[in-house]
Amino acid sequence: MKKNNRIRMMSHSALIAALYVVLTYLSSVIGLSSGVIQCRLSEALCILPIFTPYAIPGLFVGCIVSNLLFSQPVMILDVIFGSLATLLGAGGTYYMSKHRMFPCLYTLPTILSNTLIIPFVLKFAYGFEGSVFYFMATVGLGEIISCGVLGAVLYYSLYKHSKHIFG
Repeated sequence: MKKNNRIRMMSHSALIAALYVVLTYLSSVIGLSSGVIQCRLSEALCILPIFTPYAIPGLFVGCIVSNLLFSQPVMILDVIFGSLATLLGAGGTYYMSKHRMFPCLYTLPTILSNTLIIPFVLKFAYGFEGSVFYFMATVGLGEIISCGVLGAVLYYSLYKHSKHIFG
C-alpha cells in the first residue's frame, strides 16, 4: 500500500471513529447510548462502509472508545462484544454494498448483529431485569431507528458527493 493510501485510510478511519464517539456522547447526554433502550445516533454511521472500506476500522475503534467512555459501569464484555457487533455489522454492510439494493437494506447486518449480540450483554454482563427477547425487541427497534432510518438519511445526503468526500 502506498504511503498516500495509508494516510488516507488512517485519516478516514480516525475521522469516522471521532464522529462515532461524538455522536455517542450526544446520545448519552439524552440517555440513549446504553441501557435496555438504546438509540445511538452514531449507529447511523454504519452506512459508511458502502462508500469506503476504511469506515470499518473507524466504526470498530469508535465503538470501543465509546463503550469505554460512556458505558457506566464499564463492563469489559460490553466493550468486547458490543464492539464486535459493530465490526460484524460494518463488515456485512461493506459486503452488501457490492450488490445494488435499497439503502435501508445495507444496514441489515448492523441491525441484526446488534439485535442478536447486545441483549446477551445487557442480560449477563449488566444483569438487567427482563428477558433476552425483550432486550432484542428494544435494541432492535433502536437499531432500526438509528441505523435503518438515520443511516438511510445519511446515505442519501452523501451519495451525490461520495466520490469527492471518500475519494
